[in-house]
Amino acid sequence: MKRLQGLLQEITTLTLKIEQEYPGLYQHLNETPMTLDVPVTDKIDTKNLSEYLESLKILLKRHMESHPDA
Repeated sequence: MKRLQGLLQEITTLTLKIEQEYPGLYQHLNETPMTLDVPVTDKIDTKNLSEYLESLKILLKRHMESHPDA
């Protein structure tokens, strides 16, 4: 449970950073449950959240590389 809460906190913190520092990127995030690649019948677990967090990190990294002055 602690790991799950930590992942949720990291996702929230990173999403907030993107919103505040990279608004152009933020408007392209589809912050809906559909962004997690989990069938409706499955439960969201630490693996799903870890993958989602990693995808956010990669998205931000690519954005920063392609917009160095942003």
